[in-house]
Amino acid sequence: MENRTKRDRIFVFGASGHAKVVIDVIERQGLFDIAFLVDDDPGLKGGQCYGYPIVGGKQDLLAARDRVQGGIVAIGSNRARVAVARWLTEQRFPLVSAIHPQAQLGRGVSVGAGTVIMAGVVINSDSSIGCNVIVNTRAGIDHDCSIGDGVHIAPGATLCGTVGVGAASFVCAGATIIPNLSIGQGAVVGAGSTVIRDVPERALMAGSPARHLKTLEEP
Repeated sequence: MENRTKRDRIFVFGASGHAKVVIDVIERQGLFDIAFLVDDDPGLKGGQCYGYPIVGGKQDLLAARDRVQGGIVAIGSNRARVAVARWLTEQRFPLVSAIHPQAQLGRGVSVGAGTVIMAGVVINSDSSIGCNVIVNTRAGIDHDCSIGDGVHIAPGATLCGTVGVGAASFVCAGATIIPNLSIGQGAVVGAGSTVIRDVPERALMAGSPARHLKTLEEP
């Protein structure tokens, strides 16, 4: 008989396209068994995603808490993801991280709870990745970077060495941040942009080199 170590059962909060990718990462990582999915859209209750049942929303999760040992939030929107993660923490659900086996993490890299790291990502030595972060497909984060909580580094984005990214910021697909820069909290760097100077908090930047287009409203 196969001698298989018992794995913690977890839930995935979210049942959209992003959740499909997170499910794939969890399955390939092989550390957890997915018990069910949770989504606040009442129209999804009773359905399935990749064969996993969608039990309903927050109240349904509370009713089923004895069936799981933790969970992860699979929501693409930074604001919504952080809000759900905060609620789960208040309800004392442990959050787990998920790292695709084809991601490469260097020596001294730290990854916070609730963070997902997708296939093809490279994170180099002594970088720090916060909680509830998405580091998406083939993104590159070089040495000594610091990524705040609730950030999304989109597919193909490149952060050179010693870049700091403030909480809840969004670095869009294919953007490049040159070394030693700081991205303020809640900032958005547009797709394909090249950032060559520090970015203020809540700034919308776009272009190559990136220009400050406007200041975003506070959440």
